[in-house]
Amino acid sequence: MEAAVSDINKDKRILNGTELRLFVDDARCNVFLGSVGAFQVLEKHVVAIIGPQSSGIAHMISQIANGLQVPLVSYAATDPTLSALQFPFFVRTTQSDSYQMAAMADLIDFYGWKEVIAIYVDDDFGRNGIAALEGELAKKMARMYKLQLSVNFDDTEIMDLLKQSKPLGPRVYIVHVNPDPKLRIFTVAQRLQMMTDNYIWFATDWLSTTIDSFSQMNQTSLSALQGVVGLRQHIPESSQKKAFLSRWRVMQQKGLASSELNTYGLQAYDTVWAVAYAIDRFIDEFKNITFSSIGKLHDMKTSELHLGELEVFSNGSSLLNKIMQTNFTGLSGRMQFNNDRNIESGGYDVINIGHVSIHTVGYWSNISGFSLLPLETRQGEQSNYSRVDQKLQKITWPGGKIERPRGWVIADDERPLRIGVPYRASFVDFVTEVNKSHKIEGYCIDVFLEARKLVPYDVPYRFEPFGDGRSDPNYNELVRMVAEDVFDAAVGDIAIVRNRTKIVDFSQPYAATGLVIVAPVRNSKSSAWVFLKPFTVEMWFVTAASFVMIAVVIWILEHRVNDEFRGPPRRQIVTMFMFSFSTLFKTNQETTVSPLGRMVMVVWLFLLMVITASYTASLTSILTFQQLSSPITGIDSLIASNWPIGYPEGSFVNAYLSESLYIPRSRLVPLGSPEAYEKALRLGPNNGGVAAIVDELPYVEIFLTNQNDFGIIGQPFTKGGWGFAFQRESPLAVDMSTAILKLSETGELQRIYKRWFCKKGCPGEKRHNSEPNQIHLFSFWGLYLLCGVFIAVALLAFLLRVVRQFVRYKRRQMQLASPSLTSSTTHCSQVIFHFFDFIDEKEEVIKKMFTQCENPTPLISLERSENTSKEMKGPANDEN
Repeated sequence: MEAAVSDINKDKRILNGTELRLFVDDARCNVFLGSVGAFQVLEKHVVAIIGPQSSGIAHMISQIANGLQVPLVSYAATDPTLSALQFPFFVRTTQSDSYQMAAMADLIDFYGWKEVIAIYVDDDFGRNGIAALEGELAKKMARMYKLQLSVNFDDTEIMDLLKQSKPLGPRVYIVHVNPDPKLRIFTVAQRLQMMTDNYIWFATDWLSTTIDSFSQMNQTSLSALQGVVGLRQHIPESSQKKAFLSRWRVMQQKGLASSELNTYGLQAYDTVWAVAYAIDRFIDEFKNITFSSIGKLHDMKTSELHLGELEVFSNGSSLLNKIMQTNFTGLSGRMQFNNDRNIESGGYDVINIGHVSIHTVGYWSNISGFSLLPLETRQGEQSNYSRVDQKLQKITWPGGKIERPRGWVIADDERPLRIGVPYRASFVDFVTEVNKSHKIEGYCIDVFLEARKLVPYDVPYRFEPFGDGRSDPNYNELVRMVAEDVFDAAVGDIAIVRNRTKIVDFSQPYAATGLVIVAPVRNSKSSAWVFLKPFTVEMWFVTAASFVMIAVVIWILEHRVNDEFRGPPRRQIVTMFMFSFSTLFKTNQETTVSPLGRMVMVVWLFLLMVITASYTASLTSILTFQQLSSPITGIDSLIASNWPIGYPEGSFVNAYLSESLYIPRSRLVPLGSPEAYEKALRLGPNNGGVAAIVDELPYVEIFLTNQNDFGIIGQPFTKGGWGFAFQRESPLAVDMSTAILKLSETGELQRIYKRWFCKKGCPGEKRHNSEPNQIHLFSFWGLYLLCGVFIAVALLAFLLRVVRQFVRYKRRQMQLASPSLTSSTTHCSQVIFHFFDFIDEKEEVIKKMFTQCENPTPLISLERSENTSKEMKGPANDEN
């Protein structure tokens, strides 16, 4: 700052020869001393305050600056809350921690970690910075544990805090404290073996500030930072910056500077220039600088502070506006302010300490995210960037590895995973404790153990039975204990239902389930009308209609060419329907002659073959089927009745039936074992038992294995599955889901199931269906459509041919007709009658008519032709 003042006073282009003076007071990082120092400086009628370096002191001095309307320009106070409207005279020439925490959250998300531990100093700087980080992580769906250090922390406090963090699980640490030349947090972590490859350490820009201030002889201190990743405010390279750094080294040699120059030092230099430019513009516009006294302070009697001499800077708001209009390029880059009175963000460097040296592995900006090139070297960046576009160089993590660490530990040998296991009293093949031997076994346990083998890390665990073993435990209570951290997970036949997913995370289902109804069944009695059951009413109607339709179509196509379809009307009707229905039994004596008729018959016979085969198969199934002995046909009829309903004790079924299906709880009867199921069903609803039992499908299949008098009614009316329950956002839930999917793909899940339940045949093979599946019209609409299309095409072709013949015949008739006949008016009705008479003629007669019309003979009318044809046919055809 002194170097900046010296440069300004030497530059004749600024302030027009007016001398800029710098009054310095050391706050000693103390809010009280900082406030006193501010009053002492303000007594000298200063027009702007530069500093302080502490966010806590900045909060207090900002209040004083507001009262005296003196702009407060800080190059180091990064607390995001200082940008609030509460501090209108506070201006920041460094980047707010709101930007830094966005960069840190992006860095965590870049590597895919969802849980972190933040260690921070408990003051305004630490609390508000970590609050900003927590908000940014929440946008990434990540969670943060917060551990606080006192302002004057020591090694003992650090050690206690780090030991406290170990049981939490995450191994990703973010350190946000004040610059610490001794690097005490990392030194203590090294002593606790927490700088190994199981841990990840991030640091905000306090670390880069600290190590950038080291002299060369102290670089060996970096050995304690092996693998640490940090952020540094990005300062673009420039000739102006290089020249000043050379000048700084000269100042160090002369004893004028005692440390290296960090980013805050460059920003402090630029801050003085920004204030000087603003004062220069202010003087050019307003000429004079005036102060006004404060009456209440003037009346106060003070000894040292002389508060009565404090005066309000009358033009403070105007000078503040000039500062906000600053726009120049300094040592730290572009000096330009946004609407929040913060310097425009220039982004951050991502640094990595490895092999006792500092490496820049990438750059971050709020415009383009992570990149291998700084923002000033890239053009045309988009504000909407995707994760695919993000790039960083390889990072050396603690322990020297370059592979991304896992970042969390589920459990270790000192604290194994606490797994709650239901201690079942019934259906013990699924999961239970063996004779109080502390040995847990069952189908669900085997699935868990096989899935655990596929998890790519060790998971020490300890099974803890839940329940007394005399009755089945309450599964909702078991899941709640996982959510309340009594257990880390729960393994067993735990159904994944809506209210449970709100408090815990479940793995991928390893068994498909659903609620079903169990009721008594018996063999069906013979029925006189059983032959009608294979088809639905609609199917019977359409089938019958198709027989009638095919009879009419074949008669139309064959009537003119086939003598078997001619004769008296009664005979023709009998013939065409006998022909149609005889195709069902392949006993028809009549044959088709016309090509169109034969084409229709091929399609019809194919349709008939499919329908008869389906009918035969369905009727065979019905004749061997079992009917229910109760009137319950499904969940709707069960709800509508007033009969008692059994359910498994301790399961979610009770809540589902009462809360989702609104069945009165007075109708629900808890049952605790398969023996209780059988007894309640045999007693029935009128003798103290139940009409039906609602339970999950796997339990019911086991129950029905040795039962022939009970069966499942209908299909499962809910869909669900069993899964393992974990605490919310547990990484193990995802890895176990992946392992379960692998077990399913390899067939291991099915082999485990068969090993437990298929020793004498799998339970599902003995299930009873509630009713046969009838054949619906929907199953054959494609065939009927195909047949209809062929029939329509055949009829259209027949009609076009006949119309063409009729038109030709009428034209010949008109050419040979006498003038008297030609001039007569032909009515439309007569034409129609003649057309139908023409259609009714045999094809041979029509051909003879055309032959006679072509010979030069007298006109032969249609009526004469008809008489002639009758004579030719002889007595046998007189009735045609």
